Amino acid sequence: MPSYAQLSELLDPVSTVLLTVECQQGVVGPESALPELAREARSSGALRNVARLVAAAHEAGVQVIHAIAERRPDGRGASRNARLFRAAERLPVQQLSGSTAVRVAPPIEVADEDLVVRRLHGLSPVHGTDVDALLRNLGCRTLVITGVSANVAIPNAVFDAVNLGYSAVVPADAVAGVPADYTPAMIRHTLALVATVATTDEVLGCLARPRGRG
Repeated sequence: MPSYAQLSELLDPVSTVLLTVECQQGVVGPESALPELAREARSSGALRNVARLVAAAHEAGVQVIHAIAERRPDGRGASRNARLFRAAERLPVQQLSGSTAVRVAPPIEVADEDLVVRRLHGLSPVHGTDVDALLRNLGCRTLVITGVSANVAIPNAVFDAVNLGYSAVVPADAVAGVPADYTPAMIRHTLALVATVATTDEVLGCLARPRGRG
């Protein structure tokens, strides 16, 4: 784990953005298309920790971006070049634009100042979306990445952020995937090589620290 001073330096509220990944009702909610992932996100405490981080970001003036995966009812523009996409088409709960499934899931609270970025294709919440342009316009240097899943979208987001020149911070207990033991192994052996791995409480402590903005 990083020292408090190192983490605090990375998490300057002026240049930090918090990204929630696919924390939507159709993924992590009670009526999820992926019930095993939803159970893990909730039972592990990851979803609750995402909500804690979002609330702290609002309090500290840190910009929050919610990355949502969805599809049109007619499937136009959706990717079909991987087994994952084709399997998603057959799921009983569809992430359809405008539906309850693509709303940010409780207990996460969306503030008026939050940005919601929706994608119709691909695996990444960053590449091929508006996220990079928004981050640059916001003066972001550090991206805190939370949500699901540790299997696909979270590593995509971390790699993309690093490749684009941002420092990535991953609160390990605010990320979930399946099976349960895969997430800590992936973080330890993969994400820790390119991102700063911390805990939710460590990030919260840094965000709550008073500092000048001059």
